[in-house]
Amino acid sequence: MIFKIYYQETKIRNPKREQTHSLYLEAADEVVARELVEKNTPYNIEYIQVLEGNHLEYEKENADFKLTEF
Repeated sequence: MIFKIYYQETKIRNPKREQTHSLYLEAADEVVARELVEKNTPYNIEYIQVLEGNHLEYEKENADFKLTEF
């Protein structure tokens, strides 16, 4: 499954919507996706969204879609 992970670059500062970033990750489920990001980055995860069907196709066509690999 493909997940879109919304995150802040650090856990130290308070989250600000304007500083939210995202990355795309392929993982078996949401738990595995969260573990991969927490293990390999200092990011503060805000939200993990499953991408499938039309939503996935839209993201591939209209965003900076690049799968992150750890």
